[in-house]
Amino acid sequence: MSLLALVFYAAAAVAVVSTVLAISRSSPIHALLYLIVSLLAVAVMFFTLGAPLAAALEVIVYAGAIVVLFVFVVMMFDLQGERTKRSAWTSLRTWAGPGVLSAVLLAELLYVLAAGGSHALGPRPVPPGEVGLSLFSTYVLGVELAAMLLLAAVVAAFHLGSRKKASHHRLFEEPTP
Repeated sequence: MSLLALVFYAAAAVAVVSTVLAISRSSPIHALLYLIVSLLAVAVMFFTLGAPLAAALEVIVYAGAIVVLFVFVVMMFDLQGERTKRSAWTSLRTWAGPGVLSAVLLAELLYVLAAGGSHALGPRPVPPGEVGLSLFSTYVLGVELAAMLLLAAVVAAFHLGSRKKASHHRLFEEPTP
């Protein structure tokens, strides 16, 4: 087994462990930290498979934009409550698990970059032009369905976010002055 395959399997193990920890955490802040580590591990896996474009998109789109959106939702709804405003982000226990897993990923990525040569376990690296051609020729139906699904999600999020909370019983309504 080559060292690059070992890096791939280590990144896969980090992805599985951090995903399980993201699902099993009761604190949304801890779950978000493990989700970021999981997405970074998947990016390392894409990079070792010879798809640097997919790895970059994974980091930029998922670990960057979507996780920032989740952080804003956590802050907006104040899911932690008033009991732990400052200590949730600053405690060492919060950062220990994601820090160790991120250090493993950083060591793997530095090894792959320092090794030089081919960064692919597959037959050859996949250029971005080939990805674009396959997305909009062979997989055009899947791309269009994903676009429609995302549009429906945006419309539903807008509808749910703009709806006023209605009371279903007259005793629960606020009195009007």
